[in-house]
Amino acid sequence: SILFQVWMVGSSNYATISTGLWLLCNRTCTELPVSSQDEASLKAVQAFMILSIIFSVVALVLFIVQLFTLEKGKRFYMTGAVMLVCWMCILIAVSIYTARFTSTVAFATNPHHGYCFILAWICFCFSFIIGILYLVLRKK
Repeated sequence: SILFQVWMVGSSNYATISTGLWLLCNRTCTELPVSSQDEASLKAVQAFMILSIIFSVVALVLFIVQLFTLEKGKRFYMTGAVMLVCWMCILIAVSIYTARFTSTVAFATNPHHGYCFILAWICFCFSFIIGILYLVLRKK
């Protein structure tokens, strides 16, 4: 849906155009046109963003498991490590996207960052903070 396709936004004569990781949306959404030289970069961004979601869910499950199985005074090392792997995946994905895809929007003028791009950078910051907190956190 158009809700998750707002990484870059631009204007055209007819409407606002937004691009995401998979779709180009104007009035309707179509597959994102990507040049052959950018295809590998886009696939890397897609893969690392999916991996970051998987690792964040794994970290949540690990936290819940460790919450009920760890003895008092132990630290959440596994949860923190997995969350830092999630952080690294977000860093790689958003860095590649920033370097390769933020300068233009296909068929549009006046390109600027959409809210999904900004949220990805916010998630980058919070996943690092959470990963460090898990490493420091003790079960009391």
